This record gives sequence, structure tokens and C-alpha cells, in this order.
Amino acid sequence: MEKKHNITVDVAGSEHVKYVSEINNTIQSASEERGTGIARRTDDYITSKMNEGKAVIALDGDIFAGFCYIESWSHNKFVANSGLIVAKQYRGIGLAKQIKQKAFELSRKKFPEAKIFGLTTGLAVMKINSELGYKPVTFSELTDDQAFWKGCQSCVNYDILMRTQRSKCLCTAMLYNPKWEEKPNSQQKTEGKIISFKKWLKRKNSKEDDNFSLKSKLKRVMSVNAISSLFRNNNETYAETITVRNKQ
Repeated sequence: MEKKHNITVDVAGSEHVKYVSEINNTIQSASEERGTGIARRTDDYITSKMNEGKAVIALDGDIFAGFCYIESWSHNKFVANSGLIVAKQYRGIGLAKQIKQKAFELSRKKFPEAKIFGLTTGLAVMKINSELGYKPVTFSELTDDQAFWKGCQSCVNYDILMRTQRSKCLCTAMLYNPKWEEKPNSQQKTEGKIISFKKWLKRKNSKEDDNFSLKSKLKRVMSVNAISSLFRNNNETYAETITVRNKQ
């Protein structure tokens, strides 16, 4: 749980259902103020997100301050962070970033292998997404799940989306792929070589120590020239030589 200016940002639950109408009204008001598209959801839909633990809510005590929810698409291959909204009196204090961060963490926890995406017209949200590792992409790289795109019907710009055959709109598509965080193969290979070299060096030093000990034993029964000659052979030859000398 994060706190700033006495505001808590946490995963929403059934106890937060009482804020659903206010959340949707805030989304509607923001859409009208900006003249851009923020898709309004039904109260039942927002309620289901809370009950499933797939929403984030910000509260100032008992006062609603902000909201965002997540939804999976294409058999959990994609996850969208949608409906990000901050109440007017709490804007400009960095709350949107806190909510987005919490929603991102929730998405990674519930769907660790999924690509996370979002559609937005807000420059502030684009900046936050970039800081989280999102990159701008074409709409073709997003989910092709018809249910997701149907959710855009309540957006004022839906006709643009349809006229362009769902290839572009006023929104910018941004995507985070967890595979981007994987180490490059070249780095993995380099690390592997370093580890192998260390093991080889350790074995080499160990063999040198064994050979030094063996030389000391041979000095008791053989001349220096004989030792040098035999040292080119394997350890079994050393052992046989020592055994023969001892018998004599």
C-alpha cells in the first residue's frame, strides 16, 4: 500500500463497490472536459473488476480519488490497463502515476507472461507508460479479441476506429512485453564463458597442486632428469613408478 498526501492506493475489493457510480461519473465528466475518448463501462462491469481483484482504487480517507482496472484478453496473452481516472481535486500531485504503477504491478503478478497494453490520448499517461517500460506500437500488435474492441463503442471517437478498419484512432497504442527484460543471448553466453573459465582455472590449480605433491614424493626415489621425463606421462605412470621403487 502506497501513501501520498494522505491518499492510499491499493487493490480494490468488494468493499469498494459503493464507489462504482462515482467512478463512472468521473470517467464521463473527464471525457466531456477533454473532448477525447475515455470509454465508459457499465456499473456491473466495474463491480466485477473489483470483486475479481482486478482493479486499483485511490482513496483520501473515504473520499474517492482515482481508479484503474485490468482485464486479460486473447486467452491471457494480453492484459490491458484501462479506465485510468483521477478525480479533479486530486490532479497534479502525481496520483495518476501511483495508480498506474500499482495497476502495472497487479498485472505482472496475475499475468506474469502476458503483454500489457493500453490506449490513451493523454500525454501524461504516455509519459508514465514509457517510464514503466511501454513502447508505442501499431494497433496490429495489440490483441485481436473482438470483445476488447467492442468496449470502445462508448468512446466518442469510435467512428474513426471503424472507418480505418481498426488500424488507427486518436488514441496512441502502447505495449509492454515481459520478454524485453530477458538477458540477450550474447550476454548469457559471455557469462557462461566466464563461469566455465573460473571452473577450468580452479581445476587447473588443483591439478598443479597435485602435481607439486607428486614431484615431492618422486624426489625421494628418482633423479631430477627421470622425474622430468616421467612428468610428461599420466598420473598412473607416476603411481606405478613409486610402487616399483618402493618394492626395490
